[in-house]
Amino acid sequence: MNTILSPLYYAVSWIIIRFHDLYSLVFNEDSGWAWGLSIVSLVIVVRIALIPLFFKQIKSTRNMQALQPKMKKIQERYKNDKQRQSEEMMKLYRETGTNPLSSCLPILAQSPFFIALFQVLNHIANNDKVGVLTADQVTSAREATIFGAPIAARFLDSADKLAELGASLTDVRVVTVVMIVLMSASQFFTQRQLMTKNVDLTVKTPFMNQQKMLMYIFPVMFAVFGINFPVGVLIYWLTTNVWTLGQQMYVITRNPTPGSVAFQQRQERLRKKGKLKEDPAEVEAKKAAEAARATRTQPKRQSKSQRQAGGTHPQGKPESGQPSAEQPKKAQPRQQPKQRPKKSQPGKPKSPNSKK
Repeated sequence: MNTILSPLYYAVSWIIIRFHDLYSLVFNEDSGWAWGLSIVSLVIVVRIALIPLFFKQIKSTRNMQALQPKMKKIQERYKNDKQRQSEEMMKLYRETGTNPLSSCLPILAQSPFFIALFQVLNHIANNDKVGVLTADQVTSAREATIFGAPIAARFLDSADKLAELGASLTDVRVVTVVMIVLMSASQFFTQRQLMTKNVDLTVKTPFMNQQKMLMYIFPVMFAVFGINFPVGVLIYWLTTNVWTLGQQMYVITRNPTPGSVAFQQRQERLRKKGKLKEDPAEVEAKKAAEAARATRTQPKRQSKSQRQAGGTHPQGKPESGQPSAEQPKKAQPRQQPKQRPKKSQPGKPKSPNSKK
């Protein structure tokens, strides 16, 4: 392993030395700030070099989103056969050239640099030369401290070993615990931001389950293995997590995945600013609806006498139970009005034929 990664030892140590020379113009060359900022600058160089890979990751994520409808159909078709469902999913991935684990590519690409930095700091802790570092530079880096914790110190180091580095056990453990917590928290929020804002949660797929699993596994892994990392490696990984969080936030805000919460929020912002361009599909749907309304026949209006005479429906059809205009109404027998009896006038005798 050392033989394979030895070129990386030289590359990592050379980058650190160049930035250390730069920061020594501002800080003491033996201070932890000069060496710590050199490690931070190493992260920035590595992440800039990985930007093309990051865009490839975004493209692969877009492909995964485009496959969601097909994946949902596979789930519904083979919902009772999980093995067949997984086989069809993998077949779909192969046919479309999509990698469901593409979100792990930046981490995997950084692994060689991470291992190389880890080994460089191990050599510094053991006061051994490594890469392009001279003996004086190794001693300077070995004794440099950040908040009282040497860059080469670990959480599990004994008090005697830390005393050789001129540090106390309490200072080292407090600093390492704080950095491990920050490192795990930044990793968790980075993955959570992706899951809650930039993924369509209405469709449940194996890809979604993998992302959700990674959201909880990675922080636990960092917390467990972080106790074995030197302070310098913790600085490296905390910096790269913060970089990833900010880079991902920028992409989600400016170019979110269609159908995600971030996409809806962006559409709403553009709508308020009057910059939202209508979707061509929505425009076509509106035109079709307007054409359908224009070609629809409107019912003819009838006068009141026509409605009373014919009893027809507004569209010309007779109502149920009503005779049409062509069928005459049946003649109804005319009722004679009842006659009111005449009042007898006083002083006149009643007629003999009148009823008593």
